[in-house]
Amino acid sequence: MDLFTTPLNDAHKKKGARLAAFAGWEMPIQFQGIISEHLHTRSEASLFDVCHMGELLVSGKEASQELGRLVTHDLENAVSGRCSYGFMLSSSGGVLDDLIIYPLEKDLFMLVVNASQKNEDLEHLRNNLSSGVRVEDKTMLTGKLDLQGPLSLRVLEKSTAIKWSDLGYFHFRQMTLDGVDLMVSRTGYTGELGYEIYVPWEETVNLWNMILTDTRVKPAGLGARDTLRLEAGLPLYGHELDPDHTPAEAGFSFFLKSKTRYLGRDRAKTIRESLTGLAVEGRRTPRKGDKVFAGENSAGVVTSGSFAPSLGHSIALAYIAIEHRDNDRFIIQGDRVGLEARKSGLPFYRGTARIKTRG
Repeated sequence: MDLFTTPLNDAHKKKGARLAAFAGWEMPIQFQGIISEHLHTRSEASLFDVCHMGELLVSGKEASQELGRLVTHDLENAVSGRCSYGFMLSSSGGVLDDLIIYPLEKDLFMLVVNASQKNEDLEHLRNNLSSGVRVEDKTMLTGKLDLQGPLSLRVLEKSTAIKWSDLGYFHFRQMTLDGVDLMVSRTGYTGELGYEIYVPWEETVNLWNMILTDTRVKPAGLGARDTLRLEAGLPLYGHELDPDHTPAEAGFSFFLKSKTRYLGRDRAKTIRESLTGLAVEGRRTPRKGDKVFAGENSAGVVTSGSFAPSLGHSIALAYIAIEHRDNDRFIIQGDRVGLEARKSGLPFYRGTARIKTRG
């Protein structure tokens, strides 16, 4: 099966990136190395190609009301310039996708969805919205770069010659820069101060090259993106989020604030298992699917695991049955050896994502 490629595919090859299939796309997994890219993001700034993410436009006279019945976001109080994170649920309260919604204008929304779920999301929206609400797939017209790290604000301001320090967390701004439409959102997936930048597909290479002229920023791949998000305790669809688990089980009850009777609302707070952070001494890494035991009793299963470069030891996220969620010690059983693990609060690592930049 042929893979989609981003506008930066040739640029990645010239830099010697290791490319691999991800959600139907050929994507850079690493450039210089996952650990070095991870640590550079934590200390300075890194640039990620995330053009594979899906961008869907929902518009129409009743778009706000109708879309509000399919997502957990509070669209009744949505205002342009402020985006929100939430979920699209099944009737049983399971997560069909997690997404950020940008209210661009009245009854005009951009949904940023996972690449692996985009086609299912489109079908779900079109099957449940009336003919008066239009759904458009803008993925192949929209370039998306993530600039992440403590120095990302300085890099962005130098690259654009525009002040961005007044842009708050989960706020965004639309503008035209040198004749190019641009949207910048203070969001990200690393736990660090960062910005997600949307441009027309054909302008992606120019933006990528412009930002990388700053010696403080380096390219990073999806490998570092995954270790960064895991340290920050952020969920990944297909790992921590799936149709078999509710937002509450994943620890996101506080995102369920909408008063609209959205699909799956009655069961969204059901908890049978609880997503739990686990810390493991040493570098031996738990893997998705590894069984978790409390003593001799089966207690749950690992959803994500990795060595944590910022911490110097391995970590994991696991769904633990509610009867064992008060346990502090567990055994993670891999293919060959059992790993002793202790319960850890989330996030494992607290970065600069919410730092105040105003002033």
